[in-house]
Amino acid sequence: MASNIGMMDSAYFVGRNEILTWINNRLQLNLSRIEEAASGAVQCQMMDMTYPGVVPMHKVNFDAKTEYDMIQNYKILQDIFNKLKIEKHLEVNRLVKGRPLDNLEFLQWLKRYCDSVNGGIMNENYNPLERRSKGGRDRNSRGSQKNTKPQQASNMHNSSSGYTVDLNKMSGQKQGRGSAVVGEANSSEEIQALSKEIADMKLSVDLLEKERDFYFAKLRDIEILCQTPELEDLPVVVAIKKILYAADTKESALEEAQEYLSEAICTGETEVESEV
Repeated sequence: MASNIGMMDSAYFVGRNEILTWINNRLQLNLSRIEEAASGAVQCQMMDMTYPGVVPMHKVNFDAKTEYDMIQNYKILQDIFNKLKIEKHLEVNRLVKGRPLDNLEFLQWLKRYCDSVNGGIMNENYNPLERRSKGGRDRNSRGSQKNTKPQQASNMHNSSSGYTVDLNKMSGQKQGRGSAVVGEANSSEEIQALSKEIADMKLSVDLLEKERDFYFAKLRDIEILCQTPELEDLPVVVAIKKILYAADTKESALEEAQEYLSEAICTGETEVESEV
């Protein structure tokens, strides 16, 4: 299984468009941005498609907008990982912020994992719309029951205080018009500020992707060099490959490589001395 995937694995170099196409085709969605999957609901349904019946879809909230609601989805996802013995730590605090790079990296991992389970073949018997609607009906029915009494009380209050509202309407009209003008101006400024922020973020993402591709190309050149038959058995090359192919959860890759290199050097010196 691909629960532990090294950062140099090809999974982490799958582009945003490919990830979005994968999600939209599998789940019959229409996502246009990676951060639209930040709520954790998409990830839950991907696991539901990979392991039918394992995910309690009636608990998954596809309408999650607040961080609190998103965290509930990730708790469900973490429970699924624990149940399936998948060793993957979820950086929930970073994912719910909607940061494109954090969410892209997690979705890259998820695609690699799901493909390793089902061979990249879509489950034709899985109906994503039906699975989503089950959760939606349960939540909506509970919500409508909760809202019935408050709505009734509100209606009674409005009917009893109708005369007061009518008397106050005329005195508040001018003030309402002025507030509307100020509100429109503030909204326009906010939209401009948000548009500029989005443009800056897109530029930052593009620069980060270029930088990532640059360093990946360098590392790929090193990997090809290390695979040269005349060099691949040299101690220093073996040590480099230990670092390149280490799993992302392994923090001691550098120490292990240094230890191996030291042992190889000591062994070489001993053999030379014995020959002399």
